[in-house]
Amino acid sequence: MTLKVVSLQAQPGIQRDTTYLSSTSYVDGKWVRFQYGRPKKMGGYFASFQNATGISRGMVMSAVNGLNYIVSGYNSGIEQWITNNTAAIGTGPSAIIVSGQIQTVTITNQGSGYANGTYTSVPITASLGSGALATVVVSSNKVFSVTITSGGTGYVINESINISAASIGGSGSGFSGYVTTLTTYAPNNLTLWQMDIGYDPYGTGKNNLIAHPGQNLADITSSVNTRPMLGEFTGSTLSPVGIFTATGTTTSGSSSVTFSTTNVAMGAGVSVTGAGIPSNTTIVSSSLVSGVWTVVLSANATASGTVSLTFDNNINVSGGVVMLYPYLFVYGNNGLIQNCSAGNFNNWTSADSNANNIASTKVVKGLPLRGGTTSPSGLFLTLDSLVRVSYAPQAVGTSTIYWKYDLISQQSSIMSSQSVIEYDGLYYWIGTDRFLMYNGVVQEIPNNQNMNFFFDNINYNQRQKVWASKVPRFGEIWWFYPSGSSTECNNAIIYNVREKCWYDAGGALGARRSAGVFSEVFGKPIWAGWEQNISGKYTIWQHEKGVDAIYGNNTDAIESYFETNVLSTGTGLVGNVQGAGDNFWTRCERVEPDFIQSGSMNVIITGKGYANDIDYQSIAYNFDPSILKIDMKEQRREMRVRFTSNVSGGNYFMGKILFSIETGDVRGTANP
Repeated sequence: MTLKVVSLQAQPGIQRDTTYLSSTSYVDGKWVRFQYGRPKKMGGYFASFQNATGISRGMVMSAVNGLNYIVSGYNSGIEQWITNNTAAIGTGPSAIIVSGQIQTVTITNQGSGYANGTYTSVPITASLGSGALATVVVSSNKVFSVTITSGGTGYVINESINISAASIGGSGSGFSGYVTTLTTYAPNNLTLWQMDIGYDPYGTGKNNLIAHPGQNLADITSSVNTRPMLGEFTGSTLSPVGIFTATGTTTSGSSSVTFSTTNVAMGAGVSVTGAGIPSNTTIVSSSLVSGVWTVVLSANATASGTVSLTFDNNINVSGGVVMLYPYLFVYGNNGLIQNCSAGNFNNWTSADSNANNIASTKVVKGLPLRGGTTSPSGLFLTLDSLVRVSYAPQAVGTSTIYWKYDLISQQSSIMSSQSVIEYDGLYYWIGTDRFLMYNGVVQEIPNNQNMNFFFDNINYNQRQKVWASKVPRFGEIWWFYPSGSSTECNNAIIYNVREKCWYDAGGALGARRSAGVFSEVFGKPIWAGWEQNISGKYTIWQHEKGVDAIYGNNTDAIESYFETNVLSTGTGLVGNVQGAGDNFWTRCERVEPDFIQSGSMNVIITGKGYANDIDYQSIAYNFDPSILKIDMKEQRREMRVRFTSNVSGGNYFMGKILFSIETGDVRGTANP
């Protein structure tokens, strides 16, 4: 038969799910992608940072004022690195401390006025009686901290007296001594002592009294004593005066007394009563700042009065959070979706906030949809369904319903919460048994090249570690996954949205990544490795940089190869597209390489005598970018060709490879 020159015409993608003989695509490959339908070596990667504390389980990246911030979360904390917007070289890591209201307490059996539940430093506005507004804060010692801004009728405000003399007697500047007991005031059993009848330092026309629990002032010998109350007595009516700031002094012989209510503590353990104050309330502690008392009252009270909760964090956030501007949504168990008030993360009880259980299974992922700031929308994936949430205010009677919930699909599934990714406004994810996308409706992504290869080899016990990234430069969506018995991701399956084909990383070292991120501003993928380096830390890699693996001062070649499907002349040879053909072997006498190439490469002829036979490989025929042709005499009944690059600085992009082939021997044996 006459020698023919034929070109390589395999379809893009790597066919893993069918036999070599039946495939029309490439049948094997490692660290190779497809562009314009042709094989191209994937880019290299650079060890940007070699000091990550732990294995990254999630990353975000943002650019502000010319700087790029890379944030990684690991099992014990959050770290941040700062770079410029062109190269992942900079400073870090610096630990990010999560601060804020984090102490949690439980309040129970507080009566109808206070809500039971668990709160985290929750501010509560409480109206307690006439003329006073107290701000009640739940703190870690399970008490109400009340700032009293005005006394108000009916309150017993506890003040104190600083006694600096052994006794009080005679007359002096402003004071005329004390007289007999006037009355006992319930419920505190306070004995009121008249002091300086007619002395009126405040211009109120009232007599000034000091309340004292059953003791004679003459018996006090301490230089500083806390006393329960300072008030005013008009006729038979006792009225607290609130905050005192005035002082007065009296002397008698060598004795003196200083009367002061500034910067002194109120009596701890003293009962507090008044309109709207819960019964059995006692003072725990107090302080005076800028003329305003802060009194800590015990929580052992039956509440009364009006309570308005402005924040209740008794919400389930086991799934995660997502921002549908200007609303923050949280989601989690039992299909819970809940949002705050517009622009106010501390208010979850307003009219436009909402909480719904939209499914019976856990919500694992929330994503923003196009809709604008006036009509925010989101997509929420549960373990078995897909729900769209939209801002659509609608009057219903005298009320307004702000949010609309649409069940898109109840026949969906998801491999992991991190397996969802947006690409040009469409969402792609892996289900438990197929690949899915959302473009207004849920659709399956056709995969007739490596779907079985993926689902038959993934370690389902580690499925939550599956995560998605993308390389838009080449139209790729990457899903990293743990295969076989590996507990960390050691391979990646790739969908090329432009070429509409599938391939994988071939188990290359560059696929051993635990988390990553891609930012349009930065332009390069940042992926985190899970293997410890020589310093016992972990590495943050910048991918698609150069063609080698660069780690400190070390530069390692990255092996990349691709292998064709079974070749034939197209007429009359085994494996031709028209049919099985005559029982002739295919003999290859010359390969004419056509590559955009750097560094040397090699080509190996491989193949079988029969479909179930073992492969027989030729020697490796090396060629550099300047070589014109590679002469050989290789024949196989079912012939395939493998091209490999594995040198430092090596790179390739295949053009149109020409083969000089002809019919070979007619044999009935499997041996070449």
